[in-house]
Amino acid sequence: MDELAIQMLDQTFSVCKVENYDGIDIEQPLVFTGSTDEEKSLVCPESMVPSKTIERDDGWRGFRIVGQLDFSLIGILSRISEILASNKIGIFAVSTYNTDYILVKKENYEKALDELKNAGYRIVSAGVLSGEFV
Repeated sequence: MDELAIQMLDQTFSVCKVENYDGIDIEQPLVFTGSTDEEKSLVCPESMVPSKTIERDDGWRGFRIVGQLDFSLIGILSRISEILASNKIGIFAVSTYNTDYILVKKENYEKALDELKNAGYRIVSAGVLSGEFV
């Protein structure tokens, strides 16, 4: 495996089901929306959760795979989820055009990072994209 870096994110996130996206500034960093024929979902920092949510689940911490992932790359998210699942750590994944974001419950965050580091991933501090690694 080529060594991939995982960047920690400082925020604590909420995963929500919302009626609509009114009052949500989707231009802010780390705000993710998804709309299907059954629901509208929102993932955002806890501090940004709108007052009108149908359901919400707080207490998620996250990290992202550093760099832009080419669509031809296969199994990156699968390998990470397999490592975490084998350690009984559930995930909530969000993919963007460039990369993947993985959220775990905050009580599992340090263990998740430790297990990924043990599996050969470099763990990068929040805000650090190159140079110093933890």
